[in-house]
Amino acid sequence: MGKINVLFIWKPREELENYLRKGLSPIENVNLLFPEEEAEELFLKHALDADVVVGWRPTREFLETAENLKLFINPGVGVQHHLEPFRDLVKTRDVILVNGHGNTYFTAQHAVALLLALMNKVVPHHNWMVEGFWRRGDSHGKSKPLRYRNLGLLGYGAVNQKVHKFLSGFNVNFYICRNSWDRQTRELPTSAKRYESNQLREFLREVDTLIVAVPQTPETLGMIGLEELKLLGSDGLLVNIGRGPVIDEDALFKVLSEKLIAGAAIDVWYEYQPKPNEDNQKYPFHHPFHELDNIVLSPHRGASPMDDLERWNEVIENITRYAQGKADFLNKVDLERGY
Repeated sequence: MGKINVLFIWKPREELENYLRKGLSPIENVNLLFPEEEAEELFLKHALDADVVVGWRPTREFLETAENLKLFINPGVGVQHHLEPFRDLVKTRDVILVNGHGNTYFTAQHAVALLLALMNKVVPHHNWMVEGFWRRGDSHGKSKPLRYRNLGLLGYGAVNQKVHKFLSGFNVNFYICRNSWDRQTRELPTSAKRYESNQLREFLREVDTLIVAVPQTPETLGMIGLEELKLLGSDGLLVNIGRGPVIDEDALFKVLSEKLIAGAAIDVWYEYQPKPNEDNQKYPFHHPFHELDNIVLSPHRGASPMDDLERWNEVIENITRYAQGKADFLNKVDLERGY
């Protein structure tokens, strides 16, 4: 294979650029194109030369201009905004879309942290100590033991697979619901009862602690509504680390405000361009979740730390595979499934 031009459609910081150059230095036929600044006109200037593109949210004009594009690498997990333009693109051209799982370790870590903070009442006890209330104790905020709980993993991609591993020492009963088990080749970290997506309600009847880590697709949009949430029971706990609209917002507020479930920890929301209120406060939701005492609020930061360099190793690997003429890319997106 001849010279491979890899175009980055943003300006990486110097440390990251050096890391990418070093990681790809053994591949002699790779030419990395880093624009001097983040400007669409510069991206368009190099678009026609690009065989591989790395970046977020390309414009349709860019995709149409990049006539030689064969591989597009989205370094993040979410690809819902890519689906429509790439479905149109592949009608006339052979282009592969891959996404990034480099942040899934951190996202899984954050899911576990949210669950434990919720169960151990970390936030209210912290706030009481800030206010000078020393050792308010169980009468004000009693921890819930994780031991013996029935923990459900909704979605079993890279994030919940790691969550399963991280929580495997807590002596809990695991239940897993995913689209299909056909491609599951690795042994699970522990035994678990298996369900498929058409058995969602049966799955939810079994669990009292639910961790949601599914992508946003037409099939998952609003898949958890009021009846599904109520199946968790009055002692039920919920962590959403996937996408906000997977859980109906009205239903979520109702079950929390009316204590139909015990609590929730949420990292993903419903309004990502919130307008400031009269006090210049911004809330990424349409109900006063911040006034509830049984929720842990997190500002979609599961992927932190964003400056970690090792998360780019799979980008380096996919570029390497392309340059070597291989087609078995990591995390190739099925455009029909949407992930």
